[in-house]
Amino acid sequence: MTNSQNNLRFLRRSGFTLLEIIIAVTIVALLATILVPNVTRWLGVAKGRKAEADVNSLSQQVRLYMTENGLSRLNDDFELEVLCAGDNPIIMNRNSLNDPWGHQYVVIIPGTVNRDFDVVSFGADGQPGGEGDNKDIINGAR
Repeated sequence: MTNSQNNLRFLRRSGFTLLEIIIAVTIVALLATILVPNVTRWLGVAKGRKAEADVNSLSQQVRLYMTENGLSRLNDDFELEVLCAGDNPIIMNRNSLNDPWGHQYVVIIPGTVNRDFDVVSFGADGQPGGEGDNKDIINGAR
């Protein structure tokens, strides 16, 4: 075989056939239909777990604030932003006051789950009540 015949054979075989492209696209589409719903569900679960950790951490930081300021109970108008104020704030980053869905955590005084106060995330919808991703997450609740 000459060099030009090898080049001609290579040129005829280079690239993909239409059938190969259709098979590859079908495989990618099948994988996407299986993986995307699972990844979305996993993200929702991860956000819920982060919110649980956050409300428990914020609760501890509120208790620290109460101890540092000699308070036995919180005023009815207490806001979490107080933890970010002053010369020596307990929380340095105001973004820590937002839940994974971008809504602010809320303090309810007196608490519905805890006697003194509850730190609450209202879930994905940002409204009280709900189920699934919209479920309220309260410190100390299981």
